[in-house]
Amino acid sequence: MESSERNRPKHLAWHETLEVHELVAFQSIGLMKLKHAIGEVSDDMLRNLYLQCIKDMENNLKELTQFYSLAPRETEEDEEDFRNLGDGFYAGDLLVLTKSCVKNYGASITEIATPVLRDTLNKHLQKAIETHGNVFAYMFERGEYPAYDLKKLLQNDLKNANKALKMEYK
Repeated sequence: MESSERNRPKHLAWHETLEVHELVAFQSIGLMKLKHAIGEVSDDMLRNLYLQCIKDMENNLKELTQFYSLAPRETEEDEEDFRNLGDGFYAGDLLVLTKSCVKNYGASITEIATPVLRDTLNKHLQKAIETHGNVFAYMFERGEYPAYDLKKLLQNDLKNANKALKMEYK
């Protein structure tokens, strides 16, 4: 057993790095949305739920981004205006939504026995896949999702995670 520990690389595997990327990207956008929206929440119980989710996601991002040092890349910091989330944020949010739709429809179809409902869900799934592809193409063409450049992808994740962590809320 000691032999396998000694021979184990001191970095994340590629698939682990990509899983961490997905979690950081998703939670960075979610955290920005929560911080952006909390000022509109008037119900105290709901506001407390928002605050707990904000704290949980901040902690998650702080813990997950520590693993980025185990992937080969360099980081860059730049200042951004937190009041203007920008098209990249909204496109990323739309990408996450369409990805969730694809996953949810895919999982739901496996539970369906009624043919007409299965056909309906399949139609929705195909449309969700098409929409996800269109949103990805939009982001990729504008340099907002460097899917084929792991170094840039991880740099973008860290930039968004840091922006979400530094973003003020009321």
